[in-house]
Amino acid sequence: MKNEFDIAVMPGDGIGQEITRPSFDLVADVASEFGVKLTYTEIEAGADLYRRTGESFPEENFIRAKQADAIYLAAMGLPNVRYPDGTEIGPQHDLRKRLELYAGVRPCITMPGLPLPLIDERSKALNFVIVRESTEGIFAYPRSHELDSHEAAYNLIKITRRISEKLFDYSFSLAQRRKSKGTRGLVTCIDKANVLSSMFFFRSIFNEVKEHYPEISTEYMYVDAAALNLIRRPWEFDVCPVENQFGDILSDEAAALMGGMGMSPSGEIGDDNAVFQPCHGSAPDIAGKGIANPTGMILSGAMMLDYLGTKFSNDAAIQASETLIEAVKSAYRTKKLLPYELGGSSGTAEIFGLVNKALEKD
Repeated sequence: MKNEFDIAVMPGDGIGQEITRPSFDLVADVASEFGVKLTYTEIEAGADLYRRTGESFPEENFIRAKQADAIYLAAMGLPNVRYPDGTEIGPQHDLRKRLELYAGVRPCITMPGLPLPLIDERSKALNFVIVRESTEGIFAYPRSHELDSHEAAYNLIKITRRISEKLFDYSFSLAQRRKSKGTRGLVTCIDKANVLSSMFFFRSIFNEVKEHYPEISTEYMYVDAAALNLIRRPWEFDVCPVENQFGDILSDEAAALMGGMGMSPSGEIGDDNAVFQPCHGSAPDIAGKGIANPTGMILSGAMMLDYLGTKFSNDAAIQASETLIEAVKSAYRTKKLLPYELGGSSGTAEIFGLVNKALEKD
C-alpha cells in the first residue's frame, strides 16, 4: 500500500499566496497522524508569473504537475493582467483540458454556527455533491464560430458518449461510497432533455450507465427545476451529475448555501490526475490583509486526501480526510468563527488556529 504521496502545490495569485502553504501544512499534519506522508513541491503558474515573464504556465511546470499524485491549487488570475485577446490568465483551465479532468466535484457541506441564507433547520446540515462535467458542454467551443457575423454569434454544445459514461460512472461510484456512510444513495441527472437534443443524448447515456448500479436510486430533473429546488429543498439532493455550464451555475448556487465561495471546496478529477482547489478567486483587493478565508482551501485538502485514499486503496488517508472535515465543523460549531465575507471579523490566522485546536482535541 502506498503511504507517501507527491503533491504539486500551485499557490497562484492574490490570496493564494497566503493561504496555500499553511493549508498544505495543516493537511499534511493530519495525514501524518495516520501514517500518510505528503511531500510539497511548489510550482509557479498564474497571472503574476505571466506579468513577470510573459508565460503563465511554462511547459516544464505543466509536466511536473502532471507527474504528481495530486495537484493542490489555490486561486489564479488577476483582473488587470490579461492575454492579448482580453481573456484572463487561467492555468487551471489548461490543467482541466489537457489532463481531461471531466468530473468537477463540488460538495455542499454546511458548517454549524453560521448565519446561512435558508431558515429551514434542515439547511444547516447539507451534504450533497454536484458533479459538473468539466471538459465538454457549451464550454467545449468557447471561441468564435464559422457562422458568426455582425448580426449573430454561435457556440456549439458538445456531449460525447465517452466522457458522459466516465462522468456517470464516477457519479454512481461516488453515490455507492456515500451510501455506505449513510447518505441516500441517490443520483439525480440534471439536464434540459425536453428542449435540447444534446441533453436528451446526455440523459440516454445516463440511463444506460445506471443499469450497472441497481442498488443506487435515480431521478431526473430539468436544470431550471434543479435551480429552484436547490433553494426550496436542497437537503433532498445527494449526487448530481450535470453538463458543464449548468454545473458552473448550480455549483455557485450551492456555494451560496454554504455561506459563500470562501467556504466551498472543489476537485477536478480524471482517470489519471486530479486538481483540488477552493471555488473562490484570487481576491487581490484583500490580499495581504490577513482576512482571507482558508476554509475552502482546507476542505479541498480533505477532498485530496479522500481521493488519494480511494485511488491508492489507503484507508488511512480516507480516515485523515474525515478527521479534517470534522475538525473544521468543530471549529465552526464553537460559534467563535465568522469570516469577513459573512459579515464577521474572523481572519485567516484565527480560522487556522481554531481548526488546529479542534484537531488537538481529537
